[in-house]
Amino acid sequence: MPSASPAATGAAGASTDVPRAGVPRRVALTIVLGGALVAPLDTSVNVAFPAITDAFALELPAIRWIVILYMLTYGAMMLVGGRLGDLYGYRRVFGVGLGIVAGSFAACALAPGYAVLLAARAAQGVGMALVLGCGPALALSLYEDSARTRVLGYYAAMFAFGTALGPLAGGVLIGPFGWQSVFWMRVPLALCVLLLLRLVPAAPQAGNRAFDTAGAALLALSTGTLVLAIALPGAGGLWLALVAVVVFLVFVLREARAAEPILRPALFRDAAFTILNLLNIAVNVAAFAVLLLGPYYFVRVNGLGALGIGLLLAVWAGGTLAGAAFAERLGRRVGLRRIGTVGVALCVAGLGFTGFWDAATSLAAAGAALFVQGLGVGLFQVAYADRVLAALPREDRGVAGSLTMLTRMLGIVGGATLFAALFRDAEGAALAAGLPPGDAFLEGFRFAFRCAAAGLGACLVAEKVSGTFSVRKGS
Repeated sequence: MPSASPAATGAAGASTDVPRAGVPRRVALTIVLGGALVAPLDTSVNVAFPAITDAFALELPAIRWIVILYMLTYGAMMLVGGRLGDLYGYRRVFGVGLGIVAGSFAACALAPGYAVLLAARAAQGVGMALVLGCGPALALSLYEDSARTRVLGYYAAMFAFGTALGPLAGGVLIGPFGWQSVFWMRVPLALCVLLLLRLVPAAPQAGNRAFDTAGAALLALSTGTLVLAIALPGAGGLWLALVAVVVFLVFVLREARAAEPILRPALFRDAAFTILNLLNIAVNVAAFAVLLLGPYYFVRVNGLGALGIGLLLAVWAGGTLAGAAFAERLGRRVGLRRIGTVGVALCVAGLGFTGFWDAATSLAAAGAALFVQGLGVGLFQVAYADRVLAALPREDRGVAGSLTMLTRMLGIVGGATLFAALFRDAEGAALAAGLPPGDAFLEGFRFAFRCAAAGLGACLVAEKVSGTFSVRKGS
């Protein structure tokens, strides 16, 4: 029987599983990526919104709670899930998460009422936080540290593939099988990976390290409240944001004295590390403009149907996949710091060009802009994740990986709220000025994308000033 890889061995006395004979690392990595794929396939649920609204006789605004409750529990538990993996084993916690999401998918599909569907979505968020909180660390544990960037590239490419496949799969399945199919289709995937997970060697466990229950509760409360505050703008959102800040300050004070904190506050004393994570939030805020407003443009301006929209969004996701696939190879030649900078610059260029689309813009030109923007996202995500993982100790890789997923999620929620408001205000102003609805739509669309490009460009300048991508290992 072959010996465990260096990544699967740890400190003296740490227990490990020996990889099973005949199971190459690539096979084990494919199993892990297959389990994590259940998360980006959630884009299929967006296609089912109209059918769910009709099935439960909902007012249109009520559908937002399917997203909000999922993101709330997902965000609240993400770092906690990573810490549980650090302490009790990534494979074990990853498997528990897969079991929870499989059960919650079935519960969503069988829900007799909207309240039950929402409760099942909240449970799905908990399970997904465990899966994604441990997914990157479990994948990295299969290889030596020298292969870290390459493995992260595979992981980012998987996310891009799932993001593109979700809407296409939903569009194909919902017609003949109903809205429930967007949940049923992922049950076999989750259960299959859960059965195959025994073939994946387990990383060493933390032994005598204790779980910080009080810190986990405070972090979950502050993160969940922040997600809810972002999703609910207005006076209510401001009060929730204030509560989130106060609870987070209590969390920081508590963690500064804890022997085994969930997340070490000292990390964020490094301004470069802090701006690095803020930049990831900004990239995902800007990128969500494509997923939020792009479909409406293609319907109202180009007259496309669901399949055409799905194909164009797949072009964007294909760019992300290409960027993630080539980031490691390019990083070896020019350095990951430059790759990260180029990635953000490509995002700015793609978003800026989209801010000038009109009725004369060809689908080829639109697709090129989407591909460039997606390419930038893919390059940046790999460079970002690599630097975060390098900054934290190896035994905290669960927390490091979950931090990259948490900042991504905060960006998505923030982007949904921000660009909906920017578009609505600009379109409303154009209508008030007497423009016809079609022209007013274009005014709102272009304004939102120009703001995205300008804001992300400003963040890139801040990154260059701070030297973000030169974060020191173990800082």
